[in-house]
Amino acid sequence: MKSLKLFGLALGATFALSASAFAQDITVAVAGPMTGSESAFGRQLKNGAEQAVADINAAGGILGKKLALETDDDACDPKQARSIAEKIASSKIPFVAGHFCSSSSIPASEAYADGNVLQITPASTNPLFTERKLWNVARVCGRDDQQGVVAADYILKNYKGKNVAILNDKTTYGKGLADETKKALNKAGFQEKMFESYNKGDKDFNSIVSRLKRDNIDLVYVGGYHQEAGLILRQMRDQGLQTVLMAGDAMNDKEFASITGPAAEGTLFTFGPDPRNKPTAKAIVEKFKAKNIDPEGYTLYTYAAMQVWSQAAAKAGTTDAKKVMDTIKAGEWDTVLGKMAFDAKGDIKAIDYVVYKWDAKGNYAEVNQKGS
Repeated sequence: MKSLKLFGLALGATFALSASAFAQDITVAVAGPMTGSESAFGRQLKNGAEQAVADINAAGGILGKKLALETDDDACDPKQARSIAEKIASSKIPFVAGHFCSSSSIPASEAYADGNVLQITPASTNPLFTERKLWNVARVCGRDDQQGVVAADYILKNYKGKNVAILNDKTTYGKGLADETKKALNKAGFQEKMFESYNKGDKDFNSIVSRLKRDNIDLVYVGGYHQEAGLILRQMRDQGLQTVLMAGDAMNDKEFASITGPAAEGTLFTFGPDPRNKPTAKAIVEKFKAKNIDPEGYTLYTYAAMQVWSQAAAKAGTTDAKKVMDTIKAGEWDTVLGKMAFDAKGDIKAIDYVVYKWDAKGNYAEVNQKGS
């Protein structure tokens, strides 16, 4: 009987140790639109985070512990994003890779700051994200004042003397990007023929398309997301309008082509040089391909965000958000996107945008310097 009790105590101790070890896993989070109209990009963030956590754990984890990943859905809704941020903070999760929409990342960042959570966004490009002097924010992507200039340069080189319209969806991202592109064009002495807004979620763009047709618009620049941009393009073609559509980085998902079909051909957008083609990404891209996942768009950016945080936490010897952020800003990090360093605001020091063009088969490729 005594031996049974001792066995029971030993077994209980073993389970307790196992539970204790499991409880000591470091939980990190990825947050973005897992549902809703931008869920394609939520999948990109989730895929990148899951693969990064799996690879970090396979290499031994950090600080002697494994990572556990929590996935949170904000549906690109600012209030939902703030609620998620408060939940993550109350759970004492030290790091979040997110969000996607700038209108989510910005309000969430304030709750993260209050709750001592470090936030690296893979995808939010509105300059305001890093311009509010918050200690806890960084991004591994560029900014709209950078991609707006690249878009404007392309328009100036290829549409000088032509009629250009600028549309925006009134969101933090869309309006911000449209404003930055307009600012760069106007600074160069180019005046758009039309500047118009619509509401994110709109389905009927016939009145806008009629105005584009009336004003003989050669190129329409859309500050907004791929769902509405795809519908605008389809409705232009339905009315016989061959106007070229150009937009920003929120077009870099194959779902755009599923909305437009062959009409996508010739559509332009700005994004960083394709991360899938970087030598530093080759091995990781192969892992995704083995799972039948195309690591397009912000998939590898999310992977890189996880790498930056994990390397900095290991170097700092702690997951304390403020100490890890100080370490991030003081160092240079090896990522799937290449070496990465950050300025005092949390922006990456080296960034370049390029212009891409969609073809009729639902693929996109970088255009050459002459614009063809």
